Amino acid sequence: MTSQSGAEAEPSPGGRSRWGVFGNLAFTVILVASSVSNVGIAMFDTSMGWLMTGLNPDPLMVSAVQVATMLPMFLLTVPAGALADIFDSRRLLIGAQAMVAAISIAFAFTVSGGLARPANLLLTTFALGVGGAIAAPVWQLVTPKLVPKEDLDSAIAINNASYSVSRAIGPALGGFAIAAWSIDVPFWCYCLGNLAIVAAVVWWRAPRRVKETLPAERLNSAVRTGLRYVRHNRDMDATLVRAVAFFLFGSAYWALLPLVARGQMHNGAATYGALLGMIGLGSIAGSLALNWLKERLGPDRLATVATIGTIGALVMYAAAQALSLALAASLVAGAAWTIMMTTLFVSAQVALPDWVRGRGMAILLTAYFGAMTLGSATWGKVASVWGLPTTLYAAAAGAFVGMVVTWRFRLQSAAGLDLTPAMHWRDRTFVQPVDDDQGPVLVTVEYRIDPADRPPFLAAMQEIGFERKRDGAFAWNVFADAGEVGRIVEVFLIQSLLELKHLRARVTKADQIVEAEAHKFLKEPPKAEFLVAPKRNREKRGKLAILQPAAVER
Repeated sequence: MTSQSGAEAEPSPGGRSRWGVFGNLAFTVILVASSVSNVGIAMFDTSMGWLMTGLNPDPLMVSAVQVATMLPMFLLTVPAGALADIFDSRRLLIGAQAMVAAISIAFAFTVSGGLARPANLLLTTFALGVGGAIAAPVWQLVTPKLVPKEDLDSAIAINNASYSVSRAIGPALGGFAIAAWSIDVPFWCYCLGNLAIVAAVVWWRAPRRVKETLPAERLNSAVRTGLRYVRHNRDMDATLVRAVAFFLFGSAYWALLPLVARGQMHNGAATYGALLGMIGLGSIAGSLALNWLKERLGPDRLATVATIGTIGALVMYAAAQALSLALAASLVAGAAWTIMMTTLFVSAQVALPDWVRGRGMAILLTAYFGAMTLGSATWGKVASVWGLPTTLYAAAAGAFVGMVVTWRFRLQSAAGLDLTPAMHWRDRTFVQPVDDDQGPVLVTVEYRIDPADRPPFLAAMQEIGFERKRDGAFAWNVFADAGEVGRIVEVFLIQSLLELKHLRARVTKADQIVEAEAHKFLKEPPKAEFLVAPKRNREKRGKLAILQPAAVER
């Protein structure tokens, strides 16, 4: 049995380029195309909001644009991550981006023809959100395929900085295009950006996947398995907890920055654009300093520095009456945001094996969008009651509390683990024929140990339990025989025979080391039994199930 090939790019034969990640042509091409596309997206978002205010200025309708954008991300990102793991990620990305390009072109013609209405505007926004939700987890799989593992931090930091700069430039360009030409120009720029990213992905040739010898997972099963894997992966749990604690409070200045410019400093769109631009510059500075800081601080202290920087930025925004202090706050906020985003996303990347990477990154994205959306709505409501400065001070205090409470959750602790498939399970044959979809399957493993070794053996078995549940078991436990000293029985349930085959293929070399640690206490080799639930067929006229004998293998 085999699984998907590694997602990481191999280092070049001649060693690392003196240009760093930019020495990789594929990374550079896709980075440039993504930057152009992100500028187009920012122009589109600005123009879409402006267009809706012209069609229907009701605040509920204007806010519905954001809801239509975010709702698909909540609903579809995790299933899209499962699709990314099941199917060829490059083809899926091409399909999603081509769909976005086609919808954007159709809507640009609609706007140019003066046919835009609130209903088709919201429908278009939702459809584009669906395409974005499908593409988002796939993009998380692309970067590890473009650069070697040692360059992953830099690549993610550069991507984040590029995104921040693009999002800072885009609104200004969109506003200028509307004022200088017409409302439809930003929409056509958005189309060009989408075509650029489609062309770049079509040009790129991803590393070949190892041919699968097992049938592909079913979508609903793949989603459940991905959620179960993350739930029982302590490194991912730590990453998600730290992410929610940071983004929930860091979202405050993103949500309230227009009010800082307009209400607190009594300036207009130009000041708001300058603050966004300074955040972009801060992102670049943070990405440049990232590796130097990480070598000296490590990921956990680096995340702490980023959180402290965000706290400082929130306090400066709250106190800002002059533009200089607000610009300084933006510079610090941009650097801190990029450092934290990179640290968290790398922490998730190194904690996920290839077979579940799309689903795991999709869950992190869902946590990110959820925390940002909830935080933005909350801080907006609080600001309407308490006022802007008090709200920003409260967010800073919350970020500090979150940092203290979540300090024990360590980041990037899986960086040294080998998560490639071990493939050490021998193929099993059953005496009776068993279909792949037949189940559930009850697996029992009998161990014989010296009673004196029971505490360390059971400790090692707890780690194996996490492994089983990560890889597909929906129930697991270990039992000591009350009638026989030294006999321990491990029991776990898995949905079907096919899922059992997938479980065996998912065991990593790091898992194999844990199993070997437990097996060193054994007095004899373990004995496994596989009991498969019989098929249940119903007669056409009867109500009683006809049971077939269960298949048992020793």
